[in-house]
Amino acid sequence: MTPRLIANGAAQILKEPIMSKRDAVFPANRHALYEEHRYSAAIRSGDLLFVSGQVGSRDDGSPEPDFADQVRRAFANLKAVLAAAGCSFDDVVDVTTFHTDPETQFETIMEVRNEEIGDAPYPNWTAVGVNWLAGFDFEIKAIARIPA
Repeated sequence: MTPRLIANGAAQILKEPIMSKRDAVFPANRHALYEEHRYSAAIRSGDLLFVSGQVGSRDDGSPEPDFADQVRRAFANLKAVLAAAGCSFDDVVDVTTFHTDPETQFETIMEVRNEEIGDAPYPNWTAVGVNWLAGFDFEIKAIARIPA
């Protein structure tokens, strides 16, 4: 066990060692955006997986032109990252989605979402309208609990 100084100056004994380096997770077929923009697909921390925003990109990093297909591909990219860490969408506890035009996109997003998320109980979900997603119109990020 490692003692660690916390904010109020008291020592706390940790049951797990302090993570000294990021534990990055990538799917087998990484798309070009990870290298181009220098980010990890996900970071494992203890029993949690923090998945970066996944967009509907093709293998070369370009956006899928059809909006519904872009949303489906974003979910497929998310599933690939989850699988690389031994997770599935059933392990997801929190989701944030970003939408460039929520009012006109919402029906399509909900249709695809309902195909993808499985049965209740559902994860937390926050939807955010944005005005720019680097050429994409939908992005999904998640936090999952890694199964024991």
